[in-house]
Amino acid sequence: MASKLPILPLPHPTVLLPGASITLPITNEAGEALVELIEQSEALPVVAAVPVASDTNHTDLAECATAARILRLVRPPGRNNRQSYLLTLHGLSRVRLLSPYVPDPENAFIPWDVQYPPNSKDVPSRKAVETFKQSALRLLDRLARDSGKQIRRDGYNKISGMLEDTTDARAAWMADILVGTVNASFADKLAILDTNDAEARLTLATEIFTKLVSISEVSTKIATQVEESVYKQQKEHFLRQQLAAIHKELQSLTSSSPGNHVDGQGSSSELDDDEQHEADDMADLKRRIEAMEPGSEERKMGVREWRRLKRIPQGSVENGVIRSYLEWLTSIPWPNSALEPPRTLQDRSFLTAARTQLDSDHFGLEKIKKRLIEYLAVVRLKEMNAERERAAAAAAAPAVVSEAEQEKALVVKDDKVKVPPPFKLRPVRKSVKGPILLFVGPPGTGKTSLGQSVAKALDRPFQRISLGGVRDEGEIRGHRRTYVASGPGLIVQAMRKAGRCDPVLLLDEIDKIGGSNFHGDPSAALLEVLDPEQNHTFNDHYVNVPIDLSQVLFICTANTLETISGPLLDRCEIVQLSGYTYDEKMHIARRFLLPKQLNANGMDADHVRLTEPALMTIATQYTREAGVRSLERAIGAVVRYKAVEWAEHVDAEQESQNNSGQVDGETERRAKGREYSAVVEENELEAILGIARWDGEEREREERRGVVYGLVVMGQGEGGILPVETIAVPGAGRLKLTGSLGDVIKESGEIALSWVKTHAYDLLITNSRAQDPLRVPELIDIHLHLPAGAQKKDGPSAGIAMVCAFVSLLTGARVPTNIAMTGEITLRGRVTPVGGIKEKVLGAHRAQITKVILPWANRKDVEHDVAMEIRSVMDFVFVRTVNEALVAAFGKNTLGWRNGPLLLESRL
Repeated sequence: MASKLPILPLPHPTVLLPGASITLPITNEAGEALVELIEQSEALPVVAAVPVASDTNHTDLAECATAARILRLVRPPGRNNRQSYLLTLHGLSRVRLLSPYVPDPENAFIPWDVQYPPNSKDVPSRKAVETFKQSALRLLDRLARDSGKQIRRDGYNKISGMLEDTTDARAAWMADILVGTVNASFADKLAILDTNDAEARLTLATEIFTKLVSISEVSTKIATQVEESVYKQQKEHFLRQQLAAIHKELQSLTSSSPGNHVDGQGSSSELDDDEQHEADDMADLKRRIEAMEPGSEERKMGVREWRRLKRIPQGSVENGVIRSYLEWLTSIPWPNSALEPPRTLQDRSFLTAARTQLDSDHFGLEKIKKRLIEYLAVVRLKEMNAERERAAAAAAAPAVVSEAEQEKALVVKDDKVKVPPPFKLRPVRKSVKGPILLFVGPPGTGKTSLGQSVAKALDRPFQRISLGGVRDEGEIRGHRRTYVASGPGLIVQAMRKAGRCDPVLLLDEIDKIGGSNFHGDPSAALLEVLDPEQNHTFNDHYVNVPIDLSQVLFICTANTLETISGPLLDRCEIVQLSGYTYDEKMHIARRFLLPKQLNANGMDADHVRLTEPALMTIATQYTREAGVRSLERAIGAVVRYKAVEWAEHVDAEQESQNNSGQVDGETERRAKGREYSAVVEENELEAILGIARWDGEEREREERRGVVYGLVVMGQGEGGILPVETIAVPGAGRLKLTGSLGDVIKESGEIALSWVKTHAYDLLITNSRAQDPLRVPELIDIHLHLPAGAQKKDGPSAGIAMVCAFVSLLTGARVPTNIAMTGEITLRGRVTPVGGIKEKVLGAHRAQITKVILPWANRKDVEHDVAMEIRSVMDFVFVRTVNEALVAAFGKNTLGWRNGPLLLESRL
């Protein structure tokens, strides 16, 4: 049925439903227009109350409306122009606008075409009514329980009673009343108003009530939890404030008592608990998180953990754990594209300064210095190339865009990040991937100090990580935060101490790291650290954010390669450090060790002067090692001895000055007896250092049958000579080996004897090839012994020495005592190369050996490793076969040969 009604827009989000009443303020203009409308009408006028669909556009009206009767229009007392009218409306029925409403500025309430819904006498189904009543009663019961006022609870209970008595025909009308009464949303009320069918309206009301019950339950639960948490925090804060007040009162009582003032005043200590300190620490933590690179993994993790930290009460265990993690996360020097290369690399005199630095810190080690200079040159060239690339990219880049726009511009496709024009990502500094240098050598040869020198030359921070005895993988990779007292690994700790993302990290004693056990394999954990292709995403279990280690220069040190795993050794470039010559030790003692000990013991260069013979005696007879640690200790002992003498001399002088007026003969004799001499002679060393440990017994050699001198490397990396002694005893034709020998050197003895038996006929030892020299003409055993049985000996280097010893024993020819030899043999009579040539040659030089027999394949080791001053005073013979070695050892015509083989001797 069509009709005309004045249009009254309701302010958003007000909705008037049929059967409900509302009171709302209206403007003075609208109120005056309504007054005229009421005066023109015989009864109370009816208007179409239309909801405004938008909160921004007041002319956007809904199509559905409510025919409402104006019950009251009043103006509040205290009349003035600013106060508005109050209008009370009562909803009658639903209506619908037949056309969009267009307001008229001159006439506010013009009649508009509306349509009433047809009168329907259909009664909703019983099931729909029951479902509606159940949901409505549940909502009313929930509202009554949540209400804090008794009058409201009574009102909800009264409505529940009315609902139970409502008939099925009046159920739809009750739905309108309830939806208008409860706190339903604007969209729900508008949907109810737009639904004419009674059963559909009951179904929609049921859905609305069910949703409101769920929201109420969740809101109540959250409010209860928040209330409990707030109560707990307030209680904890109150108790902490009481505790702080108690501490403050106790401190004031203590400071006011006599003798308890600090610096004569009652000032508090900086260790006192102060809320300002706590706030400053939190502000500093937040500032460091904000300083991280936007969009990076570490910043995302920091923001996430910071939000967790703010939600957790202060003082709880979890709060401390998260805070410790954030302190570690923000203290790690994360790589930044804005990181500039050190100024040292851009200096033209960089390599010259690096050479000067290495030469000032170390004497000798020319090969190692050459390798380090090569590495430093490569680092500088790569940095210069990267700088040019960055400059070229900056010149060709478009206008600068913000980081947020850059992140929006990223398109991820096929796991690759593509940047569409016109944006470009920030240039990222390319890391310089250098080799992992592994310094291998005896103790005291300067491996650790070389790493420090490299750090000084590069102007980078230096950190040393000692891996000796590390048996837990967590020491390298860190412990996960699920464990008690967890923390990051040694790598992250060193990065934090360094404060930069490109330090020099020295992994010391890598050969002494623990093996695989139930704690994991620490050496396997180092594989990712030392692999240049993997360490740019190193994952520490505690930090749990990929850390870029590609810019770190790793230097490893080890005493031996035998205990290092193969995969770990494959990632390192081995740089061998051998022992120092005595000439180098003398220079090191003069330049480094003696000044260091003088400074450590409060002396200067005028107080102690070591003569050259005395210093050489200390180096040769009191120390025997590849490095210089024992030499430094011996020099320190001499300096301390002279320090005592100098102290006594100074005391005697002061005593004589104090008693200058009455000096008797005894005092004068004591003063003369304490005359100080700064020069330390060679003959004074025994009184200072005691009896020499090595008194040159190896120089007092005896030329006799069956004795040959071989070259060995001692346990401390120092070379020397070792006699190979053989004797013939009655027996059963066997070989007996003694001297704490290993399996390899025992096999060398067997091979040497087999070769001698095979060639006994050629050497005129037997009369036929079928005869055994140990059985003809007499049945004997050969006993081979290597002295110093307490020292274990092993290794493939004594083959030709054993052959010469057997030949000397069976032929009677003797090898001169000025000849020493090393080299392994095969059954075919070939001489194979051995290691440790430099150490062995130095030991032979110290023992006054003038002729050394070496394998032909080791000639390059002599040329590159042995100093020229040693090569000029020694005769080196390089042999390929055992026959050549015998001729070099015994002389050209000493041994008789049946076949007269053509032997050549090669000399350097």
